[in-house]
Amino acid sequence: MNDIINEIYNEVKKRCMLSSNAYGIGAWDHHIELVYKIAIEICYEYGANHDIVALAALLHDVASVTDKSYTEEHHIIGAKIAEELLKPYTLAKEDVELIEKCILNHRGSKLAQKTTPEEICIADADAMAHFCSVPSLLRMVYVEKNMSIDEGAEFVYNKLQRSYNKLSNKGKEIILPQYQAAKILLLKK
Repeated sequence: MNDIINEIYNEVKKRCMLSSNAYGIGAWDHHIELVYKIAIEICYEYGANHDIVALAALLHDVASVTDKSYTEEHHIIGAKIAEELLKPYTLAKEDVELIEKCILNHRGSKLAQKTTPEEICIADADAMAHFCSVPSLLRMVYVEKNMSIDEGAEFVYNKLQRSYNKLSNKGKEIILPQYQAAKILLLKK
């Protein structure tokens, strides 16, 4: 299974490096690889299958980096891309379906029912990654959105607050110190 994970790791990273990826390599460096690392770190604590979590974490945003026009429906299109990418491998049908389900249900803004430890783990790792990449969020608000200092700080804090509120209880417990630190830094309280 490690060979499959390594090949998917390299495929997603390669897509992130393409000039056609509107989000640039930062999508890999500051989000996808981070989600992967967090998910692997917490998967056993969640009682989740390591291999399913590893593949789902790597593929959770594959649609967004493949084509920016897929971003709004990236969870749906990403599940289909994942199925295609995983076809050549000898994975059990149930495993591929669970990976697809993790991708379909990872978005915090689309609150879908998560019924497996793997889905909860991927959704939590995706939200937790925001707390571990605050500099990339700050870049987004100040460089891309051209916000004032106060507007940007408030925007980033609100995003982190939404991410925190969408976490499972276990995820909230894990990320609470980073959430509290962000509140102090961004709101000066």
